[in-house]
Amino acid sequence: MHADQLDIPAATVRALVDAQFPQWRDLPLRELDTQGTVNAIFRLGDSYTLRFPLQPRPGAREWLVREAAAARELLGRTPFATPEPIALGEPGPGYPLPWSVQTWLPGVVVTDQSLGDDFALDLAAFMSAVRSLPTHGRTFTGGGRGGELTSQDEWMEICLERHDPSLRPLWHELRELPRGDTPDAMTHGDLIPGNVLLTAEGRRPGTAQARLSGILDVGGLSATDPALELVGAWHLLEPGPRRTLREALGPSDLEWQRGKAWAFAQAMGLPWYYAETNPAMARTGLRTLARIVQDS
Repeated sequence: MHADQLDIPAATVRALVDAQFPQWRDLPLRELDTQGTVNAIFRLGDSYTLRFPLQPRPGAREWLVREAAAARELLGRTPFATPEPIALGEPGPGYPLPWSVQTWLPGVVVTDQSLGDDFALDLAAFMSAVRSLPTHGRTFTGGGRGGELTSQDEWMEICLERHDPSLRPLWHELRELPRGDTPDAMTHGDLIPGNVLLTAEGRRPGTAQARLSGILDVGGLSATDPALELVGAWHLLEPGPRRTLREALGPSDLEWQRGKAWAFAQAMGLPWYYAETNPAMARTGLRTLARIVQDS
């Protein structure tokens, strides 16, 4: 998926686990086929998930430490399961970066399931619980999404050129939405299908009965524009359940529109960047953009 992506064979992972955590030598290991774009994911036994970053990055250890701290902060603070950090692994033969161990969460990963009102109410409950967490004085730091929409202009111009220039007027409209005086609040920040788990009913195609059971990739928990959490309204829901979510949360019109804008900014890169390497992620972007265009 990435030009600098690391090769992470299961045999290398097995050797690292056995050398660094000998108490787990007898646990079976298997690589998972996921929509993920940041980590290669392996399941170890029945209880653990191993996360190996796919790309070298400055401060890789510091990122994993922050990710674990965010997971601990969120653990048990919502009605839904979130991963518990267990350990950090060290670089070793065949892999140059630190890696992490979390608890395994059961459930069905969202792909293109049709999700109904009950799920929308569950999602609203998760969002509300996260927003109720204290910021402890933290505010948006200026990196990535969650500040001013205009901070996305350079990236959006690339995406518009490579995917669909006809969407430029829509972005020009959305980017002008003012932040207003809403204070920063805690957000998960990445409520996309691959990070959302359903109850077992989610295995049945076409069902709207599945309920939210857990949320993955919680390392981005931070204080940002609270509208950022609303990206899930367009990434996950069709118009009816989206209205149910909106009614349950009661955002202002401005906050709701900014949520749509953040979803647009997030989705625009997916169809072209992952077209060949991660078709599921590319389809997520296309679905989200179609919902936003229909709603605009």
